[in-house]
Amino acid sequence: MIALLVVDANAPWPREVPGVAVVSARDYLTEAEYATPRKYAVFNFCRSYRYQSVGYYVSLLAAARQHRAMPSVGTMQDLRQPSVVRILSSDLDALLQKALATLRSDEFTLSVYFGRNLAKKYERIARTLFGLFPAPLLRAKFQREDGRWRLTSLRPIGTREIPDSHRAFVLESAAKHFEGRPPVKRRRRRPYDLAILVNPDEAEPPSDEKALGRFERAAHSVGFETERLRPGDLGHVGEFDALFIRETTRVNHHTYRFARRAAAEGLVVIDDPDSIVRAANKVFLAEALRRVGVAAPETVVVHRDNLDEACRQLGFPCILKLPDSAFSMGVVRCDDEEAFRARANEFLEESELLVAQEFLPTDFDWRVGVLDGKVLYVSRYYMARSHWQIISRDATGRVSRYGRADCPALEDVPKSVLRAALRAAATIGDGLYGVDLKQKGRRTVVIEVNDNPSIDAGFEDKRLGTELYRRVMQVLFDRVDRHKKEAYAR
Repeated sequence: MIALLVVDANAPWPREVPGVAVVSARDYLTEAEYATPRKYAVFNFCRSYRYQSVGYYVSLLAAARQHRAMPSVGTMQDLRQPSVVRILSSDLDALLQKALATLRSDEFTLSVYFGRNLAKKYERIARTLFGLFPAPLLRAKFQREDGRWRLTSLRPIGTREIPDSHRAFVLESAAKHFEGRPPVKRRRRRPYDLAILVNPDEAEPPSDEKALGRFERAAHSVGFETERLRPGDLGHVGEFDALFIRETTRVNHHTYRFARRAAAEGLVVIDDPDSIVRAANKVFLAEALRRVGVAAPETVVVHRDNLDEACRQLGFPCILKLPDSAFSMGVVRCDDEEAFRARANEFLEESELLVAQEFLPTDFDWRVGVLDGKVLYVSRYYMARSHWQIISRDATGRVSRYGRADCPALEDVPKSVLRAALRAAATIGDGLYGVDLKQKGRRTVVIEVNDNPSIDAGFEDKRLGTELYRRVMQVLFDRVDRHKKEAYAR
């Protein structure tokens, strides 16, 4: 991949950045050399990104040519909307209050050069802003009101606005950025590039290290170059063709922002942002399953005014859930009305709506892995010893015991389980899901649909082995290939 620094005509810019070509915006827009589908990474240094300006067209045509642009048109639009800036910059709040606490002035301006700042004590702020709004050169303004700092404006700056005293640092930051991004210099053997989002600090990741290695080898076999991204790498999402999230997803979380940014940049994403939103909320799922006629445990959507009705309808014991509960956290069994009211009032402090369901004790839960509307694998997760869930936790919330798991042959799985799983998954989308079901006698019910399901080596892959990983990667590759061909056809 060839890195291009696109600048305004006669803009002052040092040209001695190793391995990088500097071209004028006019040349990039008009020269046939740059209109080819060759692999270019375009770094847009134009002074203005306003709608239909030269800078806007540089990034717009880069997208049309299947080049990778920083900033993308999506980032440009985000920068132009104060509401988006406010929402995304909320990630900065705790960091701002700590880093700027000792300033005497109530106003502060920060220059961000490829995610860096001259003052090391402000580099975390600079990196965070660059991750949220990936543009080469940014200027942020902050103001203190009622004792709290907030971001009041964020805009790109042109090369002419760089103070003379900053130019050497900007050149160094650019060089470090290009040196530090191997994808810009390699990825020549295979057609497309796949980013895999992981978090080494996650206590209970959806895939263990061995499984991640198998995903990577499978990706290489179908035609992807791969690179792992970390939570701080949001600004680099646009360098890839697809994103595969292997970190536990949540809506109010960086995983959702990765999915949203990738989708806005035109990447193929698993898990896509719509799937994260839908699967994350059990109130949505209860309504969606009811609408399509998929059987679920008897369910009541609980609010502050219907606690009596929920008690009468479900009886005891019953299960009470926070809508965004996961991995058995935020899910409690209430054995009597006193316990139900106490936990409901506690949960209602976090969410306006809760889900309460009848208690259906079984020896195991079915887990059906679904991808692209087809069954991928089936597992049975047995309840942890002396516990009613597959995971038992201690008083601190840490896992104390897992139940065992096995993977039956597909022909040994009841057809009712497979049919219900596929219908339930379709209410979320066509991504990668884990559908949890219970079977009690002749009754089959869907408990929940999870995006980002667990796939660990030696568990979910017991039947298919490495073929499971290849199938996931093949779906991703085919979607990317189809997307690229449709784009060229237009």
